[in-house]
Amino acid sequence: MMKLFLTPVDVWLFRDGRPFDAGDDHYARSLFPPYPSVIQGAIRSHHLVVKGVNLQDKQAIVHAVGTADDFGALRMRGPFIARRQANGRGIVRYFPLPADAVPHSADCVQAALPQSAAARRVSTNFDSHLPLLLFPRLDQPVKQALGNWLDEAQLMEYLDGKPVSPIRAETLFVLEHRYGIGLESAARAAKEGLLYAAEFVRPAEGVGLYVEVSGFDGWPAQGVMRIGGEGRAARFEQVAAPDWPTPPDPLPRRFKLYFASPAYFEDGWRPKDWSRFFDGQVLLQAVALSRYEVRGGFDWANGVQKPARRYVPAGSVYYFECQGEARLRPDLVQNAITDYGAQIGFGQVIVTNWEASS
Repeated sequence: MMKLFLTPVDVWLFRDGRPFDAGDDHYARSLFPPYPSVIQGAIRSHHLVVKGVNLQDKQAIVHAVGTADDFGALRMRGPFIARRQANGRGIVRYFPLPADAVPHSADCVQAALPQSAAARRVSTNFDSHLPLLLFPRLDQPVKQALGNWLDEAQLMEYLDGKPVSPIRAETLFVLEHRYGIGLESAARAAKEGLLYAAEFVRPAEGVGLYVEVSGFDGWPAQGVMRIGGEGRAARFEQVAAPDWPTPPDPLPRRFKLYFASPAYFEDGWRPKDWSRFFDGQVLLQAVALSRYEVRGGFDWANGVQKPARRYVPAGSVYYFECQGEARLRPDLVQNAITDYGAQIGFGQVIVTNWEASS
């Protein structure tokens, strides 16, 4: 498996899922880190370069990297924001603040407490299959501006029930606004009224994207590749990094899933049947998630728009209770919890236990 660290030569452009064209919408927004579907395209494209594949030979391309719907041998985890360690030996990964985070003190956050609505004397119209709600740990609210990123060590402490201090996004990257104007190709002149703006991502010094890739071999230890909008450049290098946390087997009697990457489910925020992912009976007890995110894209090979999907955002937390012994199904691709894109990094989870409030 290759563990790649990508850093920009200048800036990056990773547009969100909304259609954009000069004259239709004047502002192109960026998403950082980008979705796995964006990075897998860059990885597959560069693999063609590494292997010297004739780009006019469609059969050779399919044999080397698969298709838009069949990723072939490719298995990818990421991208995650990462920072090079001060000693230059390896990197530290960063993750979104979990959606169940509530203030613990003036500068710390902690996970909310799963507790029954009846215990708190709260009236609710939630279905009976969601018997627990998440409540803050403090009796008095704390006014503060929370950070929204945790490094991996902080995240594991948080998932273990300890208070942590998140960092702000601007510590890792900033968004720069740049302007342009639509062009008339035939006249080689600017079109009137087609001014637009775009957000570019400028990571802080030593900050980039971390991606794990297997199924593709022959890459050099370092090099340069194209990535994101406008074919911006990225330096890549193979680095040392901790292995991805292995899920407990069997699962704890009470466990929670932290989604480190977005996930897609056919039934919106949940799959039609959790047995698709678990051996044994599990009962969903509580959920903490933000508003869904819509992502699509353009299929350049076939010249059509890709279907837009609604994704559960990274940082979402799902609380479960086992009815007897249970474990993740052994046939899951990369232990991913998602109905789409497990091969390329969607639905990556970290599994830990949780305790009910008294």
